[in-house]
Amino acid sequence: MKLSKNILPIILLTIFYISCEKPKENTQKVEENEKLEQKVEKTEENVIVPNQKLTKEHQIASAVLAAPEETRAGAKVYGYDDEGNFITLREGTNAMICIADNPNKKGFQVVAYHKDLDPFMARGRALKAEGKKTQELRAIREQEGKDGKLELPKNPSTLHVLQGEKGGFDVESATNVNTHYRYVVYMPFATQESTGLSLKPNAPGHPWLMFPGTAGAHIMITPPTEK
Repeated sequence: MKLSKNILPIILLTIFYISCEKPKENTQKVEENEKLEQKVEKTEENVIVPNQKLTKEHQIASAVLAAPEETRAGAKVYGYDDEGNFITLREGTNAMICIADNPNKKGFQVVAYHKDLDPFMARGRALKAEGKKTQELRAIREQEGKDGKLELPKNPSTLHVLQGEKGGFDVESATNVNTHYRYVVYMPFATQESTGLSLKPNAPGHPWLMFPGTAGAHIMITPPTEK
């Protein structure tokens, strides 16, 4: 059977277009897969990478999660402005004070503590701002505490810490992720004899006394983290 001269060019053109379309379809699929992979990577990055620049509202939502649930609504909250300055984000109505994560520091950490600890904590922040190193800072607070220049808590006062090297705040679920708790109960000038505590943990998660006999004496409690 012979093909007419008019039909043959049409068949050849059809074959040509079909051969051109297949690579185009494959290219589109590759591009779509690359975009999907980028989207997944971006989502994971937003959730687990620390040093987030959170809004005021998200800083508050994240910071109060360090506090006992019944105290969160009325807690005072400190945080950071767009320039990284330490500011008050919200005034409080109870005895709890929370601090949002510092986006300029490595890792992720939010804390909550009883208001009786605020003079001690505020003095530490002020000395850090002056450029004092850890040992000098401790020595200054120690002497000021002994001299009565620095107000120390009269009762055991707890600092709640929620932290994680790869932690962060998941905006969608309004939860802190990849974080674990640590508790510090300040008891100025407490000793092993006055508390009955060991100077090191007897086992993982057990309480122990750090800096005994000093103005910064405190009980450390670090619950084991999930593996």
